Amino acid sequence: MKKTSDIVRQAGVLVLALLAIAAAAVGSGAFGGTPTSEAADGALSATATPLAPAAAAFSIWSVIYLGLIAYAVWQLLPAQRTNERQRQMGWLAAASMVLNAAWLLVVQVGILWLSVVVIVVLLGVLVQILLVLLRTSSGSLVERVVVDGTFGLYLGWVTIATIANIVAALTATDVGDLVLGATGWSVVLLVAAAAIGVAFAVSTGGRITPSLALAWGLAWVAVGRWSGEPENATVAVAAAIAAVLTLGAGVVMALRTRAGTPSRA
Repeated sequence: MKKTSDIVRQAGVLVLALLAIAAAAVGSGAFGGTPTSEAADGALSATATPLAPAAAAFSIWSVIYLGLIAYAVWQLLPAQRTNERQRQMGWLAAASMVLNAAWLLVVQVGILWLSVVVIVVLLGVLVQILLVLLRTSSGSLVERVVVDGTFGLYLGWVTIATIANIVAALTATDVGDLVLGATGWSVVLLVAAAAIGVAFAVSTGGRITPSLALAWGLAWVAVGRWSGEPENATVAVAAAIAAVLTLGAGVVMALRTRAGTPSRA
């Protein structure tokens, strides 16, 4: 009975990974879909808010999707069928793929606040996957790259994407200055993002991929505010500092733990 449920899990992960890729294709404008940057009246474009990363930042999705496909194929191998780590995280991984696809489809129809709900739930699922990865060990270098590496990047990027999504929804709703104004709140949120990045590094013992993806997103926020609309030097500097702190914390913790423990993604 358990073997059957393992096979169902493996097949489910593969099918839902393909669903996520198909939804990404629609979100890119293929198959008649509206590019995400143009959907919802452009609320999620690279120039819509002070915390929107420059357009080049989104190229990280290519790496993440490639990793998800590699993971879906890898976990399908017979050797992984009864892998306890995969039993714990397989359906969580599948849920992340469903939520990823759901977010893209919700954005396509322009329901911004529902997209916030979906991405927050996605972030929660990815945190749960991280907890599974922390309490279980990878069996090989391939697993560390394909599983730990992929979901580390996924978590780091969705963290900054969640912040940007919330800001986009607030901006589209026209909530006003909320005392601090757009610049003030942007700096507050960038401080929060840096704190999350440091927390990732410390709590994971220096897993570098969440830090890399989060720092990547923050760096492109800095680029976007320095060289594109809406230009904002204060936000650009704050985002650059947050990126350095995030990446620095990850590197320092990785170096501190590397000598005594196996390298982890």
